[in-house]
Amino acid sequence: MVVFCDGVELWWLRFLKPGFRHVFVAVRDGGVWVTVDPLSPHTEVAVQPVDPAFDLAGWFRARGHVVVETVARRRRDPAPLAPFTCVEAVKRVLGLPDRGVLTPWQLFRRLTADRRNGGSAWPA
Repeated sequence: MVVFCDGVELWWLRFLKPGFRHVFVAVRDGGVWVTVDPLSPHTEVAVQPVDPAFDLAGWFRARGHVVVETVARRRRDPAPLAPFTCVEAVKRVLGLPDRGVLTPWQLFRRLTADRRNGGSAWPA
């Protein structure tokens, strides 16, 4: 699942769309959730200590975050060269090599566009 949030700790994030200023990803691996949160000083990777039946997406939504449930794709070709941002880190986890996606809002639009158009490339 991809989680979009508002984070405004860095001054330049204020130029991004409210509610879509930061993005991170949570990946289910067997019975555990692993979050990958690409922050400015470091990337935080953590196994979340929640029961397998816990509604993690609902928990994020209850805190005001926007959640898109999707799946990762494995790619063989190298990802395009790009600055390392939270969006780029999430795109790499998802296997999404879209050069036109640079902001969290653009990533949200890309992930939800296939569903709106009847496609199935990125839904869960």
